Amino acid sequence: MQGMSASLAYMVLRQIFQMLTQLARDGGAKEVELLVLRHQVAVLRRQVHRPDLQPADRLVPAALSRLLPRPQWPAFFVTPATLLRWHRNLIAQYWTYPHARPGRPPIDRELRSLVLRLASENPTGAIAACRVG
Repeated sequence: MQGMSASLAYMVLRQIFQMLTQLARDGGAKEVELLVLRHQVAVLRRQVHRPDLQPADRLVPAALSRLLPRPQWPAFFVTPATLLRWHRNLIAQYWTYPHARPGRPPIDRELRSLVLRLASENPTGAIAACRVG
C-alpha cells in the first residue's frame, strides 16, 4: 500500500507540473496543441473502443471533472456515468473494512481446561453454573 501511494503521489505531482507548464505557455501555441491533441484523440477513439486504464489514469479525469461544468464533460473519453462509478468505487474501497468472523472468539485450551477443572473441584460453587462445553 505504501509503494502504491508513493507511486500515486508521484503521478499526481507529475500531472500538476505538466498542467502548470501548460498554463505558462503562449495562448496561440496552446490552441494549436489543443487542435492536434483533439485530432489524435479522435483517431484513437476510432481505433480503440475501450482503453485499459490504470488507477492513476483514472485520477486525472475524475479530478478535472470537478473543475468543468457538466455540459463540457463530453470532452472526456469516458461517459459521465463512468466518472461517477469511479468515484463510488473509490469511496467504497475507502470505507470497506475487513470483516471479522461472526460469533464469539474461541477460548484458549488452557483457559478452558482451567475452568472445567475448577468446576469439577467445586461442584456447589458459582462456577458449576457456568459449564463450558
